[in-house]
Amino acid sequence: METAFTRLTGVRHPIVQTGMGWVAGPRLVSATANAGALGILASATMTPDRLREAIREVGSRTDAPFGVNLRADASDAGDRVRIMIEEGVRVASFALAPSPALIAELKEAGIVVIPSVGARRHAEKVAAWGADAVIVQGGEGGGHTGEVATTVLLPQVVDAVSIPVVAAGGFHDGRGLVAALAYGAAGVAMGTRFLLTSDSTVPDAVKARYLAATVRDVTVTRAVDGLPHRMLRTELVAALERAGRAGALFRAVRAAAGFRGLSGLTWRQLVRDGLAMRHGRDLTWSQVLLAANTPMLLRSAMVDGRTDLGVMASGQVAGVIGDLPSCAELVERIVAEAEGTLKTLGALRPAR
Repeated sequence: METAFTRLTGVRHPIVQTGMGWVAGPRLVSATANAGALGILASATMTPDRLREAIREVGSRTDAPFGVNLRADASDAGDRVRIMIEEGVRVASFALAPSPALIAELKEAGIVVIPSVGARRHAEKVAAWGADAVIVQGGEGGGHTGEVATTVLLPQVVDAVSIPVVAAGGFHDGRGLVAALAYGAAGVAMGTRFLLTSDSTVPDAVKARYLAATVRDVTVTRAVDGLPHRMLRTELVAALERAGRAGALFRAVRAAAGFRGLSGLTWRQLVRDGLAMRHGRDLTWSQVLLAANTPMLLRSAMVDGRTDLGVMASGQVAGVIGDLPSCAELVERIVAEAEGTLKTLGALRPAR
């Protein structure tokens, strides 16, 4: 199924596995790439040295194109970009809008630049700066998310920019892919659906928690870091929503101390990164710290299996997913469903 996105990136199918922290590691990314979709390595939870190792590990597992996701506001974003250039990465994905200078540096090196956006004006901005494509996430998507549904946001962005648009938020099957194409998108991006595969390294007990969830078990909360964050309702989320400022600050400091040990960041860098994520909002100090070390809260669940101590980012589609296929089986199924849906639609004729 060839689209403007597949031609741009060199993948066989217009499907993207998003860069989920602690989830999108070398095994999942390479399995996705080998299945013909675009796997994106999550770098925000890695040190620069580990990022270089992970890129090389993916390269040892696949000859297919893959990408790396970066936090555009990270203090070492420039260093990470240079690692990507040196290691020959094909695609750069950004959770926030990268600066024009970063976009120019990547494009000069021949790397495709694909920021994720949550509003039409953001898509227009990065397109004007030279981005090659955009991933547009509607409110159904997991993690930090907006309030506008994909079905409303996607056509706005498609009409506003001339670069390929990839739809995210609420996709998990071939029918969704066809729907996105009908809206004018050039592909779909999925996080939760790839998290729930046999190639994902997320602990089995955590996957079982996702599979058992209904659509009502997926909530949007501001209790973690002051920003709208879609996730499964866990013990920690409930505790943070009940906690006063003192209790929230204690949890934030404890989590920040753990993340410092893993990331090598100083307290000053943690606070600076947290402040950078405020986006003009009036956050408490506990929310500033939690904003900086949310990766640690994700790690507790996604790596350690401690759903009682961590957060579990999730799209609303978790409530309708019921199996754990391999990436190859998943992509093959989605493409077959899409082709079948297109055939059915092609058989329709106007009423006479």
